Amino acid sequence: MKNILHIISSPRAELSASRKLGNAVVEKIKAKYTDAVIKERDLAKDHVPFLEEKHINTFFSPAENYSEEQSEMSRYSEGLIAELQEADIIVVDSPMYNLSVPATLRAYFDFTSRAGYTFKYSENGPQGLLQNKKLYIAFTSGNIYSEDPYQIFDSNVPYVKNIFSFYGVSDVSVVRAEGLSIPGIMETSLEKAIEGIHID
Repeated sequence: MKNILHIISSPRAELSASRKLGNAVVEKIKAKYTDAVIKERDLAKDHVPFLEEKHINTFFSPAENYSEEQSEMSRYSEGLIAELQEADIIVVDSPMYNLSVPATLRAYFDFTSRAGYTFKYSENGPQGLLQNKKLYIAFTSGNIYSEDPYQIFDSNVPYVKNIFSFYGVSDVSVVRAEGLSIPGIMETSLEKAIEGIHID
């Protein structure tokens, strides 16, 4: 049995291309692993708070010194991390928003990037603690960023890959639906991307 975590970051609903692409990836996974258990984390519906001083102070304080409020904040963060720990396959919908990821996804990473949980520090530097997992990034964009001349502007896919690499996830596949605002490309881009999904 495979545990699948589907992380949705677009604030749009039925008009979201990244949701459609991410859902297609999940459906292909379910077709291959018919006993898969799907957990959905919709960041547009269940907002992760933006990081504040109180959160940082909590994450860097010993648990035995927590106030009741700090205990609650830490439990919330640990719950998000537990979903990552339990997942065999992670699917992240990552639409291009102003050359980066949506704020919802950045907030999520701020609450899951915790030493001792998703990574640790050693004498050799940071080491990821989320081993033996597969990551699919469902990337959508109005322009084309996978090749020149605009590849240099892509702060989305490299960022998501780097975060998960820091967590210890090295097996990554990127599914791209690009040019969704370019006439002559936009009409078929999403359909072609869905048709080209390959599940390892």
